[in-house]
Amino acid sequence: MRLDDESESTNYEIRSGRGGGGFGLPVGIPLGRGGLGCGSLILIGIISLVLGVNPLTLLGDGGGQGPVVQQQSQPGEAPGSSGEKTPVMSRSLKVLGSTERVWGRLFQEQGGTYQPTTLVFYSGGTQAGCGFANASAGPFYCPADKRIFLDTSFFDELSGRFGAPGDFAQAYVIAHEVGHHVQDLEGTLDKVHAAQNRLSEREANALQVKVELQADCYAGVWAAQDRNLLEPGDAEAGLRAAAAVGDDTLQKASQGYVVPEGFTHGSAADRQKWLRIGLDSGDPARCDTFGSRGP
Repeated sequence: MRLDDESESTNYEIRSGRGGGGFGLPVGIPLGRGGLGCGSLILIGIISLVLGVNPLTLLGDGGGQGPVVQQQSQPGEAPGSSGEKTPVMSRSLKVLGSTERVWGRLFQEQGGTYQPTTLVFYSGGTQAGCGFANASAGPFYCPADKRIFLDTSFFDELSGRFGAPGDFAQAYVIAHEVGHHVQDLEGTLDKVHAAQNRLSEREANALQVKVELQADCYAGVWAAQDRNLLEPGDAEAGLRAAAAVGDDTLQKASQGYVVPEGFTHGSAADRQKWLRIGLDSGDPARCDTFGSRGP
């Protein structure tokens, strides 16, 4: 990606300190409620492969870990021994800055005002508005405090273990989580949550898939709207990343078979399809994964 001339977003926090052990997901962010983003199942798949357990057993609460003792910066500050952001943080903030420009313009065209999210960098574990978060959760968006949480070591797993290297694969992950923030601002997450409370687990999962696929499409819309950042091969890298986080891909890797009823993020083919729709159209109106009746 051509990020050299891109301005970094100032909407970020850097939190230092490492939280408690274990592989639990953040407390209070259940799947099927719009809380976890595209990266979550990758880390679950990795953990399952290492431990030899069914990944579905890891989709519960985080085991009640207490809050991590941490130092927290104010937005726009970068604490630490050197007082500087790492290169991967800088790249992430350039992507975030680009999403702010794109969604700011798209909201304005519709007569609205885009309120940016904040990207929280943490290492090991931290406390989110949705509960305790640790690295096993992968990147996720928390509606309770309208923040994206990211342990950047996740990108090493994305590249090394799942064959999705490159700046655009990382950008896709961030843009997907920003897509959840857009859904939050649009009121989609609240509507989905209310609907899921009336549904069976299977039906709630199916509705959650639509949430995740729309966020994939929104990620594609961002890239299409700021296409000058893309270099040859970037779109393909994003599509590989989308396939890597498909529910069927992860289920096959972890347990050797696929359970469609357990999908919460969508198949590899569907995730690629909706990312491609966004990339080809650049139009968020084309990202109606719910159908004309909505969630």
